[in-house]
Amino acid sequence: MTQIDRKAHWEQVYAERSPLEVSWYQSEPALSLALIRCSGVSVAEPIVDVGGGASTLVDGLLAAGYQRVAVLDISTQALTHARRRLGAMAEQVEWYEADVTAFVPPQRFALWHDRAVFHFLTDEASRLGYRLSLERALLPGGRVIIAAFGIGGPTRCSNLVVVNHDAASIGAALGDGFQWIESVDETHVTPRGNSQLFGYHQFVRAMR
Repeated sequence: MTQIDRKAHWEQVYAERSPLEVSWYQSEPALSLALIRCSGVSVAEPIVDVGGGASTLVDGLLAAGYQRVAVLDISTQALTHARRRLGAMAEQVEWYEADVTAFVPPQRFALWHDRAVFHFLTDEASRLGYRLSLERALLPGGRVIIAAFGIGGPTRCSNLVVVNHDAASIGAALGDGFQWIESVDETHVTPRGNSQLFGYHQFVRAMR
């Protein structure tokens, strides 16, 4: 799928469905918040939520006192939903509308969080683009948290084929410049009551 096709797909998704109805919706992203809090990244350091769109993670980060939060998403409509929900607090957030596989960051980050983007990258070229964007964006010693469908999890989502992952497959995609720290599994229950297996995988970038 090309960048143009990806953008058209996700704009259509958010045009047809409320953010509260999409399968990946979480009212409270508790595990993501816990992993970020335990990562060692301070509230004063820059964090980016990749594919954050209409996610409520940004709300939780602001409430927890994080001062330099950014949200990246390919969909204009998803970002608009989040801005409207936050109201005046949206001014505290940096908003980036871009395809993550071609993202050129205007700043560098201490932590990169991605829940439910990576498993949509089904070809090597897209995963390489993702890695290059990550390398441009993340500071040496920075943390990476990627949550993707685990082995045995869903094979399709939002009418798209996905790739299931474990720590080894994500680590291979990120390359030798990233060291695995930990993995945590979570069973996510969708708004329709279906169960989805996610794996949350944390890495640290080499200090070089």
